[in-house]
Amino acid sequence: MNLTNVALILALIAGAAFLFRPRLVGSETWQATVTPLASIIGSGFLVAGPLLAGLAGNWAIAAMMVLCGTGYLFGSAIRHNIMHVEPEIEAGASRTVRIIERASELALALAYFVSVAYYLHLFAAFGLRFAGVTDTLWIRIAATAVIASVGAIGATGGLDALERVAVNAVGLKLTLILGLLAALLIAGGVAMVRGTFGWDAPVPDFQMHDGRVLLGLVILVQGFETSRFLGAAYDRETRVRTMRYAQWIATAVYLLFFLFITSYFTGAPIAHSDETAIIDLLRPVGVMVAPVIILTALASQLSAAVADMNGAGGLLAESSGKRINVKLGNLATALAAIAIIWATDIFGIITWASRAFVVFYALQSLQAALSAWRADQPARAALYAFAVLLALAVIVFAIPAAV
Repeated sequence: MNLTNVALILALIAGAAFLFRPRLVGSETWQATVTPLASIIGSGFLVAGPLLAGLAGNWAIAAMMVLCGTGYLFGSAIRHNIMHVEPEIEAGASRTVRIIERASELALALAYFVSVAYYLHLFAAFGLRFAGVTDTLWIRIAATAVIASVGAIGATGGLDALERVAVNAVGLKLTLILGLLAALLIAGGVAMVRGTFGWDAPVPDFQMHDGRVLLGLVILVQGFETSRFLGAAYDRETRVRTMRYAQWIATAVYLLFFLFITSYFTGAPIAHSDETAIIDLLRPVGVMVAPVIILTALASQLSAAVADMNGAGGLLAESSGKRINVKLGNLATALAAIAIIWATDIFGIITWASRAFVVFYALQSLQAALSAWRADQPARAALYAFAVLLALAVIVFAIPAAV
């Protein structure tokens, strides 16, 4: 067994020992962090590798930093709203505030429908790679079955049943990510000792088309907004603090991953130019890497989809004035996600999901800008006004990737 595989196994053992400790699992801070983290680290670090390799070559890590920074800006607006707009709404906000908030809820509900389709489509695609199946039809059939199963759990067991699935899936996902990063670190170290390490991929000629594709990848760092709707379980300070933790952890994972995988960018076409292309890209690292990537993808998509289905069910219940209960909201989300699976391909789903979430981010940024202006904070109001313009650019100009 080579050094890379040894490092991977040891990291898996250490990660599992730490992340499944009863004290950590039972921690309120960790539980509040896990919900947004489950969505942020969905498929991004796996799908984004081949996409950004083609878009930016050795500058892929810089492109990922731009995406993470964009997500953090939108997260800042939502954190502002948790602390300053939520109390206004509870006390009887103005008509303008209430209209923006209701429009935000509608946009987010639609976004959740798309994201559940996106995550479980990827779940099916990576799962079928175990059997060597890459046919789009079979991926859609498998994704439909998985969505129906998760929807059934949510429709019969509600929030508690889905949360139990999410907590364990997130622990498994982070354990696998630690193992993968350890393997990549050791493989890079060995390559350096041998003198074969280098970032040799050609840097593509970045054009307007590539910028539009990059705008469409905001979905890769989405998920932090779920903290906005955890008010029934956690106070405002906890939600704001743990949303930051989730974004910090996710950013660290993304940037470390790109730091380690950029040396595998060659500029040559990847064998399977689809959502599972990362498996072929990292095949040289070692024989155990492909199974770990597949398991990581499965845990990532499942935890993210469960988190977003929870969010959608709760949001539908809240925005309908409890006329729709959470269980029925979960069922409606599953049905909508199945329809989306059959209506477009994976890269179309990525872009439409980005647009749907960014409509929500635009409205929340507008809410934050107006709130800051009312509080006589012009610099903060200008920052969130810029976030509105950035969100509008994504909505108008983003296009699907084609790898």
